[in-house]
Amino acid sequence: MEPTVIKESGSDRAFTIINYIVLFIVLLVILYPLIYVVSASFSSTYAVMSGKVWLWPVEPSLDGYKAVFKNKNVLSGFTNTFLYTGFGTLVNVFMTVLAAYPLSRRDFRFRSGFMLLLVFTMMFSGGLIPNYLIVKEFGMIDSFWSMIVPTALSVWNVIIMRTYFQTTIPHELLEASQIDGCNDFRFLWRIVLPLSGPILAVIALFYAVGHWNQYFNAMIFLKNPDLYPLQLILRDILIQNEVNIDMLGDAKTAAARQGLRELLKYSLIVVSSVPLLIVYPFVQKFFVKGVMIGSLKG
Repeated sequence: MEPTVIKESGSDRAFTIINYIVLFIVLLVILYPLIYVVSASFSSTYAVMSGKVWLWPVEPSLDGYKAVFKNKNVLSGFTNTFLYTGFGTLVNVFMTVLAAYPLSRRDFRFRSGFMLLLVFTMMFSGGLIPNYLIVKEFGMIDSFWSMIVPTALSVWNVIIMRTYFQTTIPHELLEASQIDGCNDFRFLWRIVLPLSGPILAVIALFYAVGHWNQYFNAMIFLKNPDLYPLQLILRDILIQNEVNIDMLGDAKTAAARQGLRELLKYSLIVVSSVPLLIVYPFVQKFFVKGVMIGSLKG
């Protein structure tokens, strides 16, 4: 038996064509800046300064990347950012699970009150000075923990994970496990978490991106340059134009210095973005599934 083929009407065909054209234009608008940044990072300083780069690299050169990796501050910034991102994400996910799971339980008597307190913190904040004083009183100024503890929990991510638990983990599963003598911690570890892979990947990605792009807390709480994350070092280079004279090599003139600054902008953007671009394809399927389940079913 041959499958029934539904023929498109003229209006449907026109609508499809218009959709493809609009999507193609949007693709070009999004894709061109990315191609330009990558091409500029592989071009010479003269080509970048003179505006000759439009689509493909002009006078291909690796001077920008050589300058990036020759700077010890950039390498230490990479190391610090990986540490902050890795350890910070583990702490974030751990805290979020501990907060979201009890709030998803129907038998938790005070969950509405706790949820109200959490939502209240989303609307009202103590401000920068109280936060600084708290971090200072705990002795975390200019330390590794100042980049971890103040951002240990996101209420928005707690709400997403709580919604996922409520809509995905049946209450009957909890009752069946309790009949078999399973306590709450074992139920969470052995049953809830293995069934929550998509939302854990989503939350971990949210937190990891936040840590990777974090610079404001470092600017406020850190004084030792050896503890600076990559983004703060990029800020010094791109905004304050603090380029080390050692990075110039044989370049003696102010024009060469300015050209290197322009080239470094694009090289640093590429270098700082590559790790996240590598990780994202591996969590993309979990990202889409987790966000859709946690939002639509809630």
